[in-house]
Amino acid sequence: MNIITVNVGQGALAIVRHQGEANIVDARVPPSDDRTVAYVKEVMALSLKNHCVRGLMLTGFDNDHTEIEDSAEAKRVFALINAEVDSRRNTNNPLKKVSVRVDQLANRKLAGLSDKFDFELFSPHVEDMDCSNNCSIVLKLTGRGARGFSYLITGDTENPRWETINKLFGSALKSHVLAAPHHGSRNATHPASLLNIAPHTVLISAGVDSQYGHPHPQAVKVYKGVAKHVFSTNMEGGVSLLTQPGPTELTTTLIRSVSAPAAVA
Repeated sequence: MNIITVNVGQGALAIVRHQGEANIVDARVPPSDDRTVAYVKEVMALSLKNHCVRGLMLTGFDNDHTEIEDSAEAKRVFALINAEVDSRRNTNNPLKKVSVRVDQLANRKLAGLSDKFDFELFSPHVEDMDCSNNCSIVLKLTGRGARGFSYLITGDTENPRWETINKLFGSALKSHVLAAPHHGSRNATHPASLLNIAPHTVLISAGVDSQYGHPHPQAVKVYKGVAKHVFSTNMEGGVSLLTQPGPTELTTTLIRSVSAPAAVA
């Protein structure tokens, strides 16, 4: 199993691969005039080569997660997905839409989505859906079998929602790798939840010289207090991150060029 946290500037896009299967988390692609757009496309092409793309998980509908120009119009995202579902309904490659909310599920463990991964949902819940950030999906992906590990995706979930998540689920949040909520924002860094997650590695998706100040230095300090390793895509002028099992523990490699062997591991 491995995770490629792609450098998309201000936004989020990750590819989780295991035993020939790939799941894409979020869908930010830089604007066409951004110098990283060609890099992102090449990383995607190389990373997905020889892998079956099983699913696309959108943690939220803001435009740094879904590439929709107006972040207030989640309906546009649903319209695009519904149209694709309809067009592929009677083909050999149908598309299935799965909408999730904790309070609408009989079981938080989502079955039937993959032969290679297990999925456990922690958020969203109607009680805290007071803003787009707190409507984000919080979901643990765990690779089955040898060299699998757990990865907690978090979208833009903020601290008030984390307070509830932590009270409800506590130690069930424990994961080897954490995708830092809200690009390393201070208002999404919840110490009590982090103690329960107890990540070995924290991965932050943030743009170089972010206009929002991501990742916040205080958030990075908190992450370094609970995790052995903390990496961000804004390091060294902008890098993608390849996280995978090493000989004794998880390792993360910085991908500066698509020609790097790590990009096609």
